Amino acid sequence: MDSMSDLGRERLWTHALLLMVTARFDGTVVAANPAWSTILGWPVDQIVGKKFLDLIHPDDRAETVAEAALMASGKQVPRYQNRYRTVNGDYRDIDWTAISDGQFIHALGRDNTDEIAHIKTLAQAKDAMREAQKMEAIGQFTGGVAHDFNNLLTVIRGSVDLLRRPNLSEDRRNRYIDAIADTSDRAARLTGQLLAFARRQALKPTIFDVLTSIGELASMLRTLAGSGIELAVPLPAEPLFVLADRSQLDTAIVNMAINARDAMMVKGRLSITARAVDNIPPRRTHAAVAGDFVAIIVTDTGSGISAENIARIFEPFFTTKGVGLGTGLGLSQVFGFAKQSGGDVHVESRVGEGSTFSLYLPRNRAADAVEPNVVAKAPGDGAGICVLVVEDNVGVGNFAATALRELGYDSVLAANGEQALAELARNCDRFHVVFSDVVMPGMTGVELGNRVRREYPDIAVILVSGFSDILARHGDHGFELLHKPYSIEQLSRVLRKAIAGLAAGRSAEYHPRRIEPGHSGASRPPSPPRR
Repeated sequence: MDSMSDLGRERLWTHALLLMVTARFDGTVVAANPAWSTILGWPVDQIVGKKFLDLIHPDDRAETVAEAALMASGKQVPRYQNRYRTVNGDYRDIDWTAISDGQFIHALGRDNTDEIAHIKTLAQAKDAMREAQKMEAIGQFTGGVAHDFNNLLTVIRGSVDLLRRPNLSEDRRNRYIDAIADTSDRAARLTGQLLAFARRQALKPTIFDVLTSIGELASMLRTLAGSGIELAVPLPAEPLFVLADRSQLDTAIVNMAINARDAMMVKGRLSITARAVDNIPPRRTHAAVAGDFVAIIVTDTGSGISAENIARIFEPFFTTKGVGLGTGLGLSQVFGFAKQSGGDVHVESRVGEGSTFSLYLPRNRAADAVEPNVVAKAPGDGAGICVLVVEDNVGVGNFAATALRELGYDSVLAANGEQALAELARNCDRFHVVFSDVVMPGMTGVELGNRVRREYPDIAVILVSGFSDILARHGDHGFELLHKPYSIEQLSRVLRKAIAGLAAGRSAEYHPRRIEPGHSGASRPPSPPRR
């Protein structure tokens, strides 16, 4: 039996396509099998007596020495990898299994160079596929944006050209002006939907009762649904409070309702309800999320969604509707709003049986923290108030300054935060409000606002932005916020609110200047000392 065992070991040593080696702990090779010649090209007599470290890739030597030191200390190293140089000068990847008998290292190595190359090739192919899919998605995204904005710009440009025609009647002039205003609002909603999908919209969360919001939307949703669709709004008796942006939630509910209406064509049943839940259920590869949530559930009896489309319905510009019948952005807004608010949105559907959309938002039980919706009375527009406009875009800055003058305000324009601070240092008593863009070179509007809040606490700060990653991620930092594009009415409203705050004396450390309608800036009562 021993002779047969010896014969088997000899045949294994001679014919196996595995590297076999016996070496001392200093790295000297004592014995090597013929596979060294087959795999690496080295004759056995050139291997025996040689230090195996001389054949190892320089980048792998330190790790190999560390493994050998572990075995020298009596520890076993079941597996490690390194690269060995061939007789031609290139390297092969060797996967080693090694043990020590206290005197020698006995190692068995498998050449897995081709396997590693195959894995790398597969990884490169997957990366290339992901890149192609990403470029396709970008192409679809940018194509959708270009298509929708070109439609909007066509209306605006055409209306402007028509307004320039001579002998235009007042009725037609008003019609073209209304078309420009309506199209501008649609463009603003489009950018809002894009930012919502990207989770980059600046939300203004408040605590409110979801049931109140749904109830107030019900009459409008009945009109949107049409006479052939039955709308049911069964709501629980107990209020369900959330901390979220109410206007964005209203938009999300309307978007889900419109999607349901379109799926039912002209006849069916639409149900909208809400309830408290203790988790967001698992979905495909996502595990369940435990917590206190409010689920807003929209169910329809429409055509349903196929399995291949369910995974794509929240992508921007993806739509199964005909050309011109939908932008493909409604559900993407729902998705982005839910994610940015700390929730999620799920859909369950079967073709021919309808769909159920569930929007989950974190529940807030602090009902007593709900602030009453009180609109403070403020002085009329203008009222001798001076506004420091901070805007790096010349066209937008000039427009804001002109609009303020039309509303009766005095205004000074600064191109950036540094210039604004210089104006304040020169004569801070002149200004009541800082009206600043958020995204500017150098100092941001948020940084400027914080400086003003610290150094000039009796000057109100209003931030204005079309998009800001700072606001999207961290909120409005406690400042009044006006979104671009804004109307003159919205500008007037936010200024009145800011001025009302000054008149109410919101600063705990300083008493603001007394603001009276019609009071001139030159004869204002003196301001308190500045820090």
